[in-house]
Amino acid sequence: MKKCEDQQGYVYILTNPSFREDWVKIGKSSRPVDVRSKELDNTAVPLPFEIYATLQTSKYDIVEKKIHKQIDRLTDLRIRQNREFFNIQPELAFEILKDEASLLDDAIVTRYQNNMPVKEDEFIEYDDENKVPHKKPKPNFKFSMVNIPIGATLVFIPTGITVKVASDNQIEYEGRIYKLSPFVGTFMPAEKRNTSGAYQGPKYFTYNGKILSDLRQEVESQETEEE
Repeated sequence: MKKCEDQQGYVYILTNPSFREDWVKIGKSSRPVDVRSKELDNTAVPLPFEIYATLQTSKYDIVEKKIHKQIDRLTDLRIRQNREFFNIQPELAFEILKDEASLLDDAIVTRYQNNMPVKEDEFIEYDDENKVPHKKPKPNFKFSMVNIPIGATLVFIPTGITVKVASDNQIEYEGRIYKLSPFVGTFMPAEKRNTSGAYQGPKYFTYNGKILSDLRQEVESQETEEE
């Protein structure tokens, strides 16, 4: 018989059409998430929950707590402190979930569309108002895309903090390693924060005086012309 700590479970991200688009429920379940989402369908919520993504692992209990803690560290995004609801875009919650999955040796990450699992490259974000597919999302930013070497110095625009490039998608500041977007959420001055807590990291850093997102656009424009 398996030990309890070896049993597989799930960390899930749920959305709900009756909630704001930047509200998600992040919880855990030892059973398939479609069962859990149906259990949550009661008179307290007007519409059923929809599965956005799941992470299957034997460490689901620990991982759920770590994800909650990481989101709480970004800013005060928990809607109520004794609940699993967060004021955060599901896309950003999914990035945090994937970061945790990368540290595990038994993680299985699944995206969902209309409560059905889909491959990551087949997932389509829709405009909720017009039900029109968004453009296919760009790959996540990497420093190699814009020829920025490891060890290079970047400037965090809102405060002028300087950081070092630690890997192709991470920076180092005061001995700690961060990805760009979580860094922005952590160090953005209170008066400059947005309501969702979601930030596109490359828009908030410069390299040799140029904003990273602008550098990426320049490179992609050149590649398009060459094609």
